[in-house]
Amino acid sequence: MSEIKKVLGKKHLPTLSIATLMLMTFGNLGTSMAFSLQSANMGRIFQTLGADPTKLGFFFILPPLAGMVVQPLVGYFSDRTWIPKIGRRLPYLILGSLVAIVVMALLPNAGSFGFKASTALWFGAVAILFMDLSSNMSMQPFKMMISDMVNDSQKDMAWSWQTIWGNIGGVIANLFPYFFTAIGVANVAAQGQLPASVKWSFYVGAIILAVSAAFTVWKVDEYEPSKYAEYHGISETTEKTNILKIIKNAPKVFWTLGIVQFFCWAGFQYLWTYGTGAVAANIWHTTDASSGAFQAAGNWFGVLSSIETVAAIFWGLVISRLSNKTRKPAYTLGLFLGAVGFFMLATTGSKAMSALSFVLIGIAWVTMNAIPFTILTNALDGMHDGTYMGLFNTWICFPQIVASIMSFAVYPLLGNQMPHMIMVSAVLFIIGGLSVWFIKETSVEHGDAVH
Repeated sequence: MSEIKKVLGKKHLPTLSIATLMLMTFGNLGTSMAFSLQSANMGRIFQTLGADPTKLGFFFILPPLAGMVVQPLVGYFSDRTWIPKIGRRLPYLILGSLVAIVVMALLPNAGSFGFKASTALWFGAVAILFMDLSSNMSMQPFKMMISDMVNDSQKDMAWSWQTIWGNIGGVIANLFPYFFTAIGVANVAAQGQLPASVKWSFYVGAIILAVSAAFTVWKVDEYEPSKYAEYHGISETTEKTNILKIIKNAPKVFWTLGIVQFFCWAGFQYLWTYGTGAVAANIWHTTDASSGAFQAAGNWFGVLSSIETVAAIFWGLVISRLSNKTRKPAYTLGLFLGAVGFFMLATTGSKAMSALSFVLIGIAWVTMNAIPFTILTNALDGMHDGTYMGLFNTWICFPQIVASIMSFAVYPLLGNQMPHMIMVSAVLFIIGGLSVWFIKETSVEHGDAVH
Protein backbone atom coordinates (compact mmCIF):
# COMPACT_ATOMS: atom_id res chain seq x y z
CA MET A 1 0.00 0.00 0.00
CA SER A 2 2.89 2.32 0.75
CA GLU A 3 5.98 2.33 -1.42
CA ILE A 4 8.39 3.11 1.42
CA LYS A 5 6.92 0.91 4.13
CA LYS A 6 9.22 -1.91 5.28
CA VAL A 7 7.16 -4.76 6.67
CA LEU A 8 8.96 -6.38 9.56
CA GLY A 9 6.56 -9.32 9.77
CA LYS A 10 3.07 -9.53 11.12
CA LYS A 11 1.80 -6.64 13.16
CA HIS A 12 2.29 -7.22 16.83
CA LEU A 13 -0.22 -4.85 18.35
CA PRO A 14 -0.88 -6.14 21.87
CA THR A 15 -4.09 -7.82 22.96
CA LEU A 16 -5.93 -5.29 25.11
CA SER A 17 -8.19 -6.04 28.05
CA ILE A 18 -11.92 -5.61 27.61
CA ALA A 19 -11.77 -2.86 30.23
CA THR A 20 -9.21 -0.99 28.13
CA LEU A 21 -11.36 -1.30 25.01
CA MET A 22 -14.36 0.02 26.92
CA LEU A 23 -12.43 2.97 28.37
CA MET A 24 -10.86 3.82 25.00
CA THR A 25 -14.31 4.19 23.45
CA PHE A 26 -16.24 5.58 26.45
CA GLY A 27 -15.99 9.23 25.42
CA ASN A 28 -18.02 8.43 22.32
CA LEU A 29 -21.06 8.48 24.63
CA GLY A 30 -21.01 12.27 24.88
CA THR A 31 -20.10 12.89 21.24
CA SER A 32 -22.89 10.61 20.04
CA MET A 33 -25.27 12.40 22.37
CA ALA A 34 -24.53 15.61 20.48
CA PHE A 35 -25.10 13.84 17.14
CA SER A 36 -28.33 12.26 18.38
CA LEU A 37 -29.76 15.54 19.63
CA GLN A 38 -28.91 17.06 16.27
CA SER A 39 -30.25 14.28 14.05
CA ALA A 40 -33.42 13.60 16.06
CA ASN A 41 -34.36 17.28 16.31
CA MET A 42 -33.19 18.86 13.05
CA GLY A 43 -36.47 18.34 11.23
CA ARG A 44 -38.41 19.52 14.25
CA ILE A 45 -36.18 22.57 14.75
CA PHE A 46 -36.34 23.85 11.18
CA GLN A 47 -40.05 23.20 10.75
CA THR A 48 -40.72 24.98 14.07
CA LEU A 49 -38.63 27.93 12.85
CA GLY A 50 -40.87 28.09 9.78
CA ALA A 51 -39.00 26.14 7.08
CA ASP A 52 -41.01 25.16 4.01
CA PRO A 53 -41.30 21.33 4.09
CA THR A 54 -40.52 21.21 0.36
CA LYS A 55 -37.19 22.98 1.06
CA LEU A 56 -36.14 21.01 4.15
CA GLY A 57 -33.39 19.23 2.23
CA PHE A 58 -31.47 22.49 1.86
CA PHE A 59 -30.80 22.76 5.59
CA PHE A 60 -29.35 19.24 5.62
CA ILE A 61 -26.73 19.89 2.91
CA LEU A 62 -24.31 22.23 4.71
CA PRO A 63 -23.22 19.91 7.55
CA PRO A 64 -22.12 16.93 5.42
CA LEU A 65 -20.60 19.26 2.82
CA ALA A 66 -18.36 20.77 5.48
CA GLY A 67 -17.67 17.34 6.91
CA MET A 68 -16.30 16.14 3.58
CA VAL A 69 -13.58 18.78 3.89
CA VAL A 70 -12.88 18.77 7.62
CA GLN A 71 -12.86 15.04 8.37
CA PRO A 72 -10.06 14.08 5.95
CA LEU A 73 -8.05 17.09 7.16
CA VAL A 74 -8.41 15.99 10.78
CA GLY A 75 -7.14 12.57 9.78
CA TYR A 76 -4.31 13.92 7.64
CA PHE A 77 -2.98 16.36 10.24
CA SER A 78 -3.49 14.06 13.22
CA ASP A 79 -1.33 11.46 11.43
CA ARG A 80 1.43 14.09 11.69
CA THR A 81 0.63 15.37 15.19
CA TRP A 82 2.26 14.43 18.46
CA ILE A 83 1.82 16.59 21.55
CA PRO A 84 3.66 15.17 24.58
CA LYS A 85 1.37 14.10 27.44
CA ILE A 86 -1.71 14.59 25.22
CA GLY A 87 -1.24 12.48 22.11
CA ARG A 88 -1.88 12.25 18.40
CA ARG A 89 -5.69 12.14 18.10
CA LEU A 90 -6.77 13.55 21.48
CA PRO A 91 -5.93 17.23 20.70
CA TYR A 92 -8.62 17.15 18.01
CA LEU A 93 -11.08 15.55 20.43
CA ILE A 94 -10.48 18.40 22.87
CA LEU A 95 -10.95 21.16 20.28
CA GLY A 96 -14.01 19.58 18.66
CA SER A 97 -15.70 19.01 22.02
CA LEU A 98 -15.19 22.61 23.15
CA VAL A 99 -16.76 24.02 19.97
CA ALA A 100 -19.64 21.52 20.09
CA ILE A 101 -20.44 22.50 23.69
CA VAL A 102 -20.73 26.19 22.75
CA VAL A 103 -22.91 25.50 19.71
CA MET A 104 -25.20 23.18 21.67
CA ALA A 105 -25.97 26.11 23.94
CA LEU A 106 -26.75 28.41 20.98
CA LEU A 107 -28.61 26.18 18.50
CA PRO A 108 -31.90 25.66 20.40
CA ASN A 109 -32.16 29.42 20.90
CA ALA A 110 -32.18 30.17 17.15
CA GLY A 111 -35.74 31.45 17.38
CA SER A 112 -35.30 33.30 20.68
CA PHE A 113 -32.93 36.13 19.73
CA GLY A 114 -35.58 38.35 18.14
CA PHE A 115 -34.51 37.54 14.57
CA LYS A 116 -37.07 37.56 11.79
CA ALA A 117 -37.99 34.07 10.54
CA SER A 118 -35.57 34.00 7.61
CA THR A 119 -32.66 35.16 9.79
CA ALA A 120 -33.51 32.60 12.47
CA LEU A 121 -33.45 29.87 9.84
CA TRP A 122 -30.03 31.01 8.63
CA PHE A 123 -28.76 31.20 12.20
CA GLY A 124 -30.01 27.66 12.79
CA ALA A 125 -28.40 26.43 9.57
CA VAL A 126 -25.01 27.92 10.48
CA ALA A 127 -25.27 26.59 14.04
CA ILE A 128 -26.05 23.10 12.70
CA LEU A 129 -23.05 23.45 10.38
CA PHE A 130 -20.65 24.20 13.24
CA MET A 131 -22.22 21.59 15.47
CA ASP A 132 -21.74 18.94 12.81
CA LEU A 133 -18.15 20.01 12.16
CA SER A 134 -17.19 20.03 15.82
CA SER A 135 -19.01 16.78 16.58
CA ASN A 136 -17.22 15.08 13.71
CA MET A 137 -13.89 16.48 14.87
CA SER A 138 -14.48 15.07 18.35
CA MET A 139 -15.79 11.71 17.06
CA GLN A 140 -12.98 11.02 14.56
CA PRO A 141 -10.29 10.43 17.22
CA PHE A 142 -12.24 7.48 18.65
CA LYS A 143 -12.28 5.79 15.25
CA MET A 144 -8.62 6.54 14.61
CA MET A 145 -7.47 5.25 18.00
CA ILE A 146 -9.04 1.86 17.28
CA SER A 147 -7.09 1.66 14.05
CA ASP A 148 -3.93 2.83 15.86
CA MET A 149 -4.09 0.62 18.94
CA VAL A 150 -6.29 -2.46 18.41
CA ASN A 151 -5.23 -5.66 16.65
CA ASP A 152 -7.38 -7.38 14.03
CA SER A 153 -8.71 -10.07 16.37
CA GLN A 154 -10.22 -7.43 18.67
CA LYS A 155 -11.50 -4.88 16.16
CA ASP A 156 -15.03 -6.26 15.91
CA MET A 157 -15.25 -5.97 19.70
CA ALA A 158 -13.72 -2.48 19.76
CA TRP A 159 -16.01 -1.12 17.04
CA SER A 160 -19.00 -2.71 18.72
CA TRP A 161 -18.13 -1.13 22.07
CA GLN A 162 -17.65 2.24 20.43
CA THR A 163 -21.09 1.92 18.86
CA ILE A 164 -22.60 0.62 22.12
CA TRP A 165 -21.33 3.62 24.10
CA GLY A 166 -22.55 5.90 21.33
CA ASN A 167 -25.96 4.28 21.40
CA ILE A 168 -26.22 4.60 25.18
CA GLY A 169 -25.58 8.31 24.72
CA GLY A 170 -28.17 8.31 21.96
CA VAL A 171 -30.79 6.65 24.17
CA ILE A 172 -30.31 9.24 26.87
CA ALA A 173 -30.28 12.17 24.44
CA ASN A 174 -33.34 11.06 22.51
CA LEU A 175 -35.37 10.60 25.68
CA PHE A 176 -34.51 14.04 27.02
CA PRO A 177 -37.41 15.97 25.38
CA TYR A 178 -39.88 13.28 26.46
CA PHE A 179 -38.45 13.25 30.01
CA PHE A 180 -38.43 17.01 30.44
CA THR A 181 -42.00 17.22 29.17
CA ALA A 182 -43.03 14.49 31.63
CA ILE A 183 -41.63 16.43 34.62
CA GLY A 184 -43.46 19.60 33.63
CA VAL A 185 -41.07 21.49 31.35
CA ALA A 186 -43.01 23.25 28.58
CA ASN A 187 -43.21 21.33 25.30
CA VAL A 188 -44.79 24.18 23.33
CA ALA A 189 -43.58 27.71 22.78
CA ALA A 190 -44.43 30.88 20.93
CA GLN A 191 -44.53 30.55 17.16
CA GLY A 192 -41.03 30.35 15.73
CA GLN A 193 -39.41 29.39 19.03
CA LEU A 194 -38.33 26.00 20.30
CA PRO A 195 -39.94 24.55 23.44
CA ALA A 196 -38.01 24.62 26.70
CA SER A 197 -37.99 20.79 26.66
CA VAL A 198 -35.78 20.88 23.57
CA LYS A 199 -33.55 23.65 24.92
CA TRP A 200 -32.86 21.82 28.17
CA SER A 201 -32.11 18.65 26.23
CA PHE A 202 -29.27 20.43 24.44
CA TYR A 203 -27.97 22.09 27.61
CA VAL A 204 -27.72 18.85 29.57
CA GLY A 205 -26.26 17.09 26.52
CA ALA A 206 -23.50 19.69 26.38
CA ILE A 207 -22.60 19.06 30.03
CA ILE A 208 -22.42 15.28 29.50
CA LEU A 209 -20.28 15.77 26.38
CA ALA A 210 -17.81 17.83 28.43
CA VAL A 211 -17.60 15.19 31.18
CA SER A 212 -17.24 12.16 28.89
CA ALA A 213 -14.64 13.84 26.65
CA ALA A 214 -12.61 14.85 29.70
CA PHE A 215 -12.79 11.27 31.00
CA THR A 216 -11.35 9.84 27.76
CA VAL A 217 -8.57 12.41 27.61
CA TRP A 218 -7.67 11.52 31.19
CA LYS A 219 -7.80 7.73 30.77
CA VAL A 220 -6.35 7.08 27.29
CA ASP A 221 -2.61 6.93 26.66
CA GLU A 222 -1.88 6.86 22.95
CA TYR A 223 1.25 5.06 21.72
CA GLU A 224 4.15 7.47 21.35
CA PRO A 225 5.65 7.67 17.80
CA SER A 226 8.43 5.13 18.36
CA LYS A 227 6.10 2.57 19.92
CA TYR A 228 3.47 3.15 17.23
CA ALA A 229 6.08 2.56 14.50
CA GLU A 230 7.26 -0.60 16.26
CA TYR A 231 3.77 -2.05 16.61
CA HIS A 232 2.87 -1.33 12.99
CA GLY A 233 6.22 -2.34 11.49
CA ILE A 234 6.79 1.03 9.82
CA SER A 235 9.37 3.77 9.79
CA GLU A 236 8.98 6.38 12.51
CA THR A 237 9.69 9.07 9.90
CA THR A 238 6.48 10.41 8.39
CA GLU A 239 6.19 9.82 4.66
CA LYS A 240 6.00 13.07 2.68
CA THR A 241 2.97 12.73 0.47
CA ASN A 242 -0.38 14.39 -0.23
CA ILE A 243 -3.99 13.37 0.09
CA LEU A 244 -4.40 12.73 -3.65
CA LYS A 245 -1.57 10.19 -3.62
CA ILE A 246 -3.01 8.59 -0.50
CA ILE A 247 -6.39 8.27 -2.21
CA LYS A 248 -4.73 6.71 -5.27
CA ASN A 249 -3.13 4.05 -3.05
CA ALA A 250 -6.32 3.29 -1.10
CA PRO A 251 -7.13 -0.40 -0.63
CA LYS A 252 -9.90 -1.72 -2.84
CA VAL A 253 -12.28 -2.20 0.10
CA PHE A 254 -12.20 1.58 0.61
CA TRP A 255 -14.22 1.87 -2.62
CA THR A 256 -16.44 -1.21 -2.39
CA LEU A 257 -17.41 -0.37 1.19
CA GLY A 258 -18.12 3.16 -0.03
CA ILE A 259 -20.80 1.84 -2.38
CA VAL A 260 -22.62 0.15 0.49
CA GLN A 261 -22.19 3.17 2.75
CA PHE A 262 -23.63 5.45 0.07
CA PHE A 263 -27.01 3.71 0.07
CA CYS A 264 -27.13 3.35 3.86
CA TRP A 265 -26.38 6.96 4.71
CA ALA A 266 -28.68 8.31 2.00
CA GLY A 267 -31.44 6.22 3.59
CA PHE A 268 -30.78 7.59 7.06
CA GLN A 269 -30.65 11.13 5.73
CA TYR A 270 -34.28 10.82 4.69
CA LEU A 271 -35.18 9.37 8.09
CA TRP A 272 -33.65 12.35 9.87
CA THR A 273 -35.19 14.85 7.45
CA TYR A 274 -38.69 13.42 7.19
CA GLY A 275 -39.03 10.98 10.11
CA THR A 276 -40.75 13.36 12.53
CA GLY A 277 -43.11 14.56 9.81
CA ALA A 278 -43.89 10.98 8.76
CA VAL A 279 -44.73 10.00 12.34
CA ALA A 280 -46.88 13.13 12.75
CA ALA A 281 -48.73 12.45 9.50
CA ASN A 282 -49.28 8.72 10.00
CA ILE A 283 -50.03 8.54 13.73
CA TRP A 284 -51.09 12.05 14.81
CA HIS A 285 -52.63 12.95 11.43
CA THR A 286 -51.16 16.45 11.38
CA THR A 287 -48.73 18.43 9.26
CA ASP A 288 -48.97 21.64 11.33
CA ALA A 289 -45.51 22.10 12.89
CA SER A 290 -46.82 24.64 15.41
CA SER A 291 -49.48 22.31 16.81
CA GLY A 292 -49.27 20.41 20.06
CA ALA A 293 -49.91 17.21 18.13
CA PHE A 294 -46.82 17.77 15.96
CA GLN A 295 -44.65 18.51 19.00
CA ALA A 296 -46.01 15.34 20.64
CA ALA A 297 -44.97 13.48 17.49
CA GLY A 298 -41.54 15.07 17.86
CA ASN A 299 -41.29 13.70 21.40
CA TRP A 300 -42.40 10.28 20.23
CA PHE A 301 -39.78 10.35 17.48
CA GLY A 302 -37.22 10.87 20.25
CA VAL A 303 -38.59 7.80 22.04
CA LEU A 304 -38.41 5.84 18.79
CA SER A 305 -34.82 6.95 18.33
CA SER A 306 -34.08 5.66 21.83
CA ILE A 307 -35.68 2.32 20.96
CA GLU A 308 -33.43 2.29 17.90
CA THR A 309 -30.32 2.78 20.00
CA VAL A 310 -31.32 0.16 22.61
CA ALA A 311 -31.76 -2.35 19.80
CA ALA A 312 -28.40 -1.28 18.42
CA ILE A 313 -26.73 -1.91 21.78
CA PHE A 314 -27.98 -5.49 21.96
CA TRP A 315 -27.23 -6.20 18.31
CA GLY A 316 -23.80 -4.65 18.82
CA LEU A 317 -23.07 -7.31 21.45
CA VAL A 318 -24.13 -9.99 18.96
CA ILE A 319 -21.82 -8.78 16.19
CA SER A 320 -18.89 -8.05 18.51
CA ARG A 321 -17.64 -11.61 18.02
CA LEU A 322 -18.03 -12.07 14.29
CA SER A 323 -15.52 -14.10 12.30
CA ASN A 324 -14.27 -13.61 8.75
CA LYS A 325 -16.86 -16.15 7.56
CA THR A 326 -19.84 -14.57 9.30
CA ARG A 327 -19.04 -10.86 8.87
CA LYS A 328 -20.51 -10.31 5.38
CA PRO A 329 -23.69 -12.39 5.97
CA ALA A 330 -24.28 -10.42 9.19
CA TYR A 331 -23.69 -7.19 7.26
CA THR A 332 -26.30 -8.08 4.64
CA LEU A 333 -28.81 -9.34 7.22
CA GLY A 334 -28.55 -6.13 9.25
CA LEU A 335 -29.22 -3.93 6.23
CA PHE A 336 -32.15 -6.05 5.02
CA LEU A 337 -33.75 -5.88 8.47
CA GLY A 338 -33.32 -2.11 8.30
CA ALA A 339 -35.18 -2.06 4.98
CA VAL A 340 -38.09 -3.88 6.62
CA GLY A 341 -38.05 -1.35 9.45
CA PHE A 342 -38.21 1.62 7.08
CA PHE A 343 -41.09 0.02 5.18
CA MET A 344 -43.03 -0.49 8.41
CA LEU A 345 -42.42 3.09 9.55
CA ALA A 346 -43.59 4.46 6.20
CA THR A 347 -46.88 2.56 6.31
CA THR A 348 -47.98 2.14 9.93
CA GLY A 349 -50.44 4.26 11.87
CA SER A 350 -49.68 2.43 15.11
CA LYS A 351 -47.30 3.59 17.83
CA ALA A 352 -46.52 -0.03 18.70
CA MET A 353 -45.63 -0.91 15.12
CA SER A 354 -43.53 2.22 14.77
CA ALA A 355 -41.61 1.08 17.86
CA LEU A 356 -40.99 -2.32 16.27
CA SER A 357 -39.83 -0.64 13.07
CA PHE A 358 -37.17 1.23 15.03
CA VAL A 359 -35.91 -2.01 16.57
CA LEU A 360 -35.08 -3.15 13.03
CA ILE A 361 -33.68 0.25 12.10
CA GLY A 362 -31.45 0.06 15.20
CA ILE A 363 -30.06 -3.27 14.01
CA ALA A 364 -29.21 -1.65 10.68
CA TRP A 365 -27.64 1.34 12.42
CA VAL A 366 -25.11 -0.62 14.47
CA THR A 367 -24.39 -2.88 11.51
CA MET A 368 -23.43 0.01 9.22
CA ASN A 369 -21.40 1.73 11.97
CA ALA A 370 -19.36 -1.25 13.14
CA ILE A 371 -18.77 -3.88 10.44
CA PRO A 372 -17.52 -1.55 7.65
CA PHE A 373 -14.87 -0.04 9.92
CA THR A 374 -13.56 -3.47 10.92
CA ILE A 375 -13.23 -4.42 7.25
CA LEU A 376 -11.52 -1.12 6.39
CA THR A 377 -9.06 -0.99 9.28
CA ASN A 378 -8.04 -4.61 8.70
CA ALA A 379 -6.84 -3.49 5.26
CA LEU A 380 -4.82 -0.48 6.52
CA ASP A 381 -1.07 -0.68 7.15
CA GLY A 382 -0.59 2.00 9.82
CA MET A 383 1.05 4.61 7.59
CA HIS A 384 -1.92 6.87 6.90
CA ASP A 385 -4.71 5.32 8.97
CA GLY A 386 -6.04 8.65 10.26
CA THR A 387 -6.19 10.07 6.76
CA TYR A 388 -8.02 7.03 5.43
CA MET A 389 -10.48 7.11 8.33
CA GLY A 390 -11.18 10.76 7.59
CA LEU A 391 -11.50 10.13 3.87
CA PHE A 392 -13.78 7.17 4.49
CA ASN A 393 -16.19 9.48 6.28
CA THR A 394 -16.72 11.10 2.90
CA TRP A 395 -18.86 8.02 2.27
CA ILE A 396 -21.01 9.27 5.14
CA CYS A 397 -21.15 12.92 4.05
CA PHE A 398 -21.41 12.59 0.27
CA PRO A 399 -24.58 10.43 0.24
CA GLN A 400 -26.27 12.85 2.66
CA ILE A 401 -25.56 15.70 0.25
CA VAL A 402 -26.82 13.73 -2.75
CA ALA A 403 -29.94 12.62 -0.85
CA SER A 404 -30.70 16.20 0.22
CA ILE A 405 -30.28 17.56 -3.32
CA MET A 406 -32.37 14.74 -4.78
CA SER A 407 -35.12 15.45 -2.25
CA PHE A 408 -35.96 18.68 -4.09
CA ALA A 409 -37.13 16.53 -7.01
CA VAL A 410 -38.15 13.32 -5.25
CA TYR A 411 -40.33 14.87 -2.53
CA PRO A 412 -42.70 16.66 -4.95
CA LEU A 413 -42.61 13.63 -7.27
CA LEU A 414 -43.91 11.48 -4.42
CA GLY A 415 -46.78 13.85 -3.71
CA ASN A 416 -45.11 15.94 -0.98
CA GLN A 417 -45.75 13.08 1.43
CA MET A 418 -43.10 12.53 4.09
CA PRO A 419 -43.95 8.84 4.68
CA HIS A 420 -43.17 8.21 1.01
CA MET A 421 -39.63 9.47 1.56
CA ILE A 422 -39.17 6.85 4.29
CA MET A 423 -40.19 4.25 1.72
CA VAL A 424 -37.30 5.45 -0.43
CA SER A 425 -35.02 4.67 2.51
CA ALA A 426 -36.31 1.08 2.51
CA VAL A 427 -35.39 0.68 -1.16
CA LEU A 428 -31.93 2.17 -0.60
CA PHE A 429 -31.21 -0.32 2.19
CA ILE A 430 -32.19 -3.26 0.01
CA ILE A 431 -29.70 -2.08 -2.61
CA GLY A 432 -27.07 -1.56 0.09
CA GLY A 433 -27.55 -5.08 1.42
CA LEU A 434 -27.04 -6.56 -2.04
CA SER A 435 -23.94 -4.38 -2.59
CA VAL A 436 -22.18 -6.02 0.38
CA TRP A 437 -21.25 -8.93 -1.85
CA PHE A 438 -19.00 -6.75 -4.00
CA ILE A 439 -16.63 -6.47 -1.00
CA LYS A 440 -13.53 -8.66 -0.78
CA GLU A 441 -12.01 -8.57 2.70
CA THR A 442 -8.23 -8.35 3.17
CA SER A 443 -5.93 -8.12 6.21
CA VAL A 444 -2.47 -6.55 6.25
CA GLU A 445 -1.87 -8.19 9.63
CA HIS A 446 -2.34 -11.60 8.03
CA GLY A 447 -0.23 -10.75 5.01
CA ASP A 448 -3.01 -10.27 2.44
CA ALA A 449 -2.49 -8.07 -0.60
CA VAL A 450 -4.38 -4.79 -0.29
CA HIS A 451 -4.96 -4.00 -3.95
